[in-house]
Amino acid sequence: MNLKNIKRKSIIVSSENLIKTSFLKPNQLLPFVIQPTVDGTNLINWASSNRDWIEKKIIQYGGLLFRDFSINTHSEFANFMQAVAGELVEYSYRSTPRSQVDGKIYTSTEYPPNQSIPLHNEMAYSLNWPMKIAFFCVKAAEQGGETPIADSRKVFQRINPKIKERFIQKKIMYVRNYGQGIDLSWETVFQTNDKAEVEAYCQSAGINFTWLEGNKLRTSQVCQAVAKHPQTGDLIWFNQAHLFHISSLKAEVYQSLLSVLSAEELPRNAYYGDGSEIETSVLKEIQAIYEQETVKFSWQTGDILLLDNMLVAHGRKPFTGTRKVLVGMAQPHTSQ
Repeated sequence: MNLKNIKRKSIIVSSENLIKTSFLKPNQLLPFVIQPTVDGTNLINWASSNRDWIEKKIIQYGGLLFRDFSINTHSEFANFMQAVAGELVEYSYRSTPRSQVDGKIYTSTEYPPNQSIPLHNEMAYSLNWPMKIAFFCVKAAEQGGETPIADSRKVFQRINPKIKERFIQKKIMYVRNYGQGIDLSWETVFQTNDKAEVEAYCQSAGINFTWLEGNKLRTSQVCQAVAKHPQTGDLIWFNQAHLFHISSLKAEVYQSLLSVLSAEELPRNAYYGDGSEIETSVLKEIQAIYEQETVKFSWQTGDILLLDNMLVAHGRKPFTGTRKVLVGMAQPHTSQ
């Protein structure tokens, strides 16, 4: 046999055969899990070639978990996000402390490890938000530290119709006070030291603002309680009243704040859009529904969780040990 005359056959692996899909648990459709079938599959190249398929799946399920791909750096994560969702957006008009890692990739919320972050949709306290948000697990915590998720459509469906109607009619007013050394400063929230820039942002975003003595700032804004998804037409429970409302604080923290501040001076609070009080019992009922709809899974180093930010809410569980999860956001959307 003349080996020189034997032609080498090229092996062509179709895009579909490079991945396999599954669910983490039977009868649990969130998240939709995507894993490689071939070692060394380049996730960024695959995602670029299958962007339409990814978009269909995220609309169908709300959240996709990419697992066992060789993504190791924040720049690879950024490239993946750009491949599936386009240019990344800045984290502006901030609500929680985060650090900029590089470009428009940030750390996840830097609250102490022993604290939980309740389920919420990113920037639902605003009239502008990203349609896509993704989390990249650089290092999983030794214990805990999960990013729980929940289907916002199911949350909406389970809320008492009378409560929904009240919120739809009245909407929600978010009141924030900056510069007291308790919560984020206005310089951090607006990412500038220039008051004129803050005023310009507020005017463009429909935020009322008042400068107070001692370089303090108070803002208020009326936003949606419920939003319609621009692609699916689904009605979504889309707000952060349960996070901003004073009842979200532990009783001792609440009492401590009220011992030095008046109600209108609290770092943040939420009201109905007409300025009337939101009943604590209503918010507790909504929080209970979020808990009932919670889906929890353990991070594995290298995981990427891609969410439709309207269809799926996210949070964080307490943890021990070192945990590093990065965040990227894309596809800015404005409420109509």
